[in-house]
Amino acid sequence: MRFCELKRKEVINTCTCSSLGFPGDIEIDIKCGKVAALIVPGPGKICSIFGRETEYVIPWECVKQIGEDIILVSIDAEHYLRNCDK
Repeated sequence: MRFCELKRKEVINTCTCSSLGFPGDIEIDIKCGKVAALIVPGPGKICSIFGRETEYVIPWECVKQIGEDIILVSIDAEHYLRNCDK
């Protein structure tokens, strides 16, 4: 699967049955050459329209299934939310 295909799939947290958004990037472990995490832009500042300061960093192990339209993950969303400047 190409990353451009992955970016079009909505990420759904199975713990809360809520949408986290769409993948914006991935982290790759260059030592072993594998995908380490899926990066999803976090919620916007005001009404989700005035920029984003946070992002979800979802370890690849938390990705439970990739379907035609969605990616199912199982995470505590607040634990995986980080500032974008890190």
